Amino acid sequence: MTDIINSISALLWGQVLVYLLIAAGLFFTFRLGFIQFVQFPHMFKVMFGSRKCADNEISSFQAFCTSLAARVGTGNMAGVAVALYLGGPGAIFWMWLIALIGMATSFAESTLAQAYKTKDADGNFRGGPAYYMQNGLGKRWMGTLFSLCLILAFGLVFNAVQSNSIAAAFEVAFDVPKYIVGICLVIGSGIIIFGGLKTISRFAEMVVPFMALAYLLVALYVCAINFTALPDVIVLIIKSAFGIEQAGAGAIGYGVTQAMIQGIKRGLFSNEAGMGSAANAAATATPYPPHPASQGYVQMLGVFIDTIVICTATASLILLSQQLVPESGVMGIELTQAALQEHVGDWGTYFIAIAILFFAFTSIVANYSYAETNLMFLEHNSNKGMFIFRLVVLGMVMFGAVGELGLIWTLADISMGLMAIVNVIALFMLSGVVVWLSKDYNEQRKKGLIPTFDKSKHPKLAKEVDPEAWK
Repeated sequence: MTDIINSISALLWGQVLVYLLIAAGLFFTFRLGFIQFVQFPHMFKVMFGSRKCADNEISSFQAFCTSLAARVGTGNMAGVAVALYLGGPGAIFWMWLIALIGMATSFAESTLAQAYKTKDADGNFRGGPAYYMQNGLGKRWMGTLFSLCLILAFGLVFNAVQSNSIAAAFEVAFDVPKYIVGICLVIGSGIIIFGGLKTISRFAEMVVPFMALAYLLVALYVCAINFTALPDVIVLIIKSAFGIEQAGAGAIGYGVTQAMIQGIKRGLFSNEAGMGSAANAAATATPYPPHPASQGYVQMLGVFIDTIVICTATASLILLSQQLVPESGVMGIELTQAALQEHVGDWGTYFIAIAILFFAFTSIVANYSYAETNLMFLEHNSNKGMFIFRLVVLGMVMFGAVGELGLIWTLADISMGLMAIVNVIALFMLSGVVVWLSKDYNEQRKKGLIPTFDKSKHPKLAKEVDPEAWK
């Protein structure tokens, strides 16, 4: 069974997704006029006004924090370490590249999610790829396929990955048995998950900014005390990415293809651009400015912060140490812990354990919110059915805490890959709507107006969007 799963993962990532995701990123980068570079300052301007909304609604900032909670998890700490171990320093370059071009893809999927969102019976906005596949393309079967993949990936497999890293980190740092950590995670996750969508958003808004800032400050301190070595690290990353003469013992034995595959795979797992997951959070917001494209800009910034900032911080911790040793068997969160311990002493191991607890725990609850939205799309949202699903999710959290890392990561790669394929196909088919929404938003900005979505300007789109969501 393990050999079959590994073969499927290798086929998806070696022959399909690497090329599909790069093609999608380049396609939207060109079609949107290099939006991630030309409009880079505007992302921050929109973010500064993103807390505006009514008291009973979810703000753009809360939706951003929810999506960042899902993004910033084991992929940023354990995933980067896995990419470095399996692909070498060059993998980081490909993580950067997939993030930069993926920002345009993230804009596309989040803008569409806002445009095609719907209002549920409790007054919450719901949406995401399944909804724009059904309402924008008229292909409910496609939305159903995506929803099933997402529920498998985010509701089940990814939560096992998150709890696996937390349990491993606490076992190394505090010698706490993994099953004890698993029980504690199940209790904590259950309290928040059973609180509903708005509880998850408020929790993410409180925790995510704090955890990201604390981790970055430690990484900046390590870079500062190793300032003279930073140029060599950058050269090492670039040389390894293109197979130029390897510099440093840590780069020995890695090939260009392996660096590319690991970098793109772990980069996508971390920032989720093109996967269609963050779009589920984007749809929940009441955006400001009141236009679908404004949430697209906010979510682009999420990709940048996740990979270019936080993943680079982890890579710096590891590459500035002597802990990256090929075939040593030390990878994942243990490698990140060993690297920081080398820099700052024993407290580094404890800090990483606490950091991964916050990073991965917020990912668990945010991942669940994605799965819940897609379960509602499948119309399996009875109280009894939702209760049973929540118990299954918590069961996977427990399983991940005591399971083996290698098989869990491979299952995550497969489910993520299937999601991305279905979503990217839909994005290509709806690219014209994305371009129109982007132009409409920026034309209003040029006139000095606050961009506002007027669906009557686009008669076809007006027939497809939910009138309750866009009055």
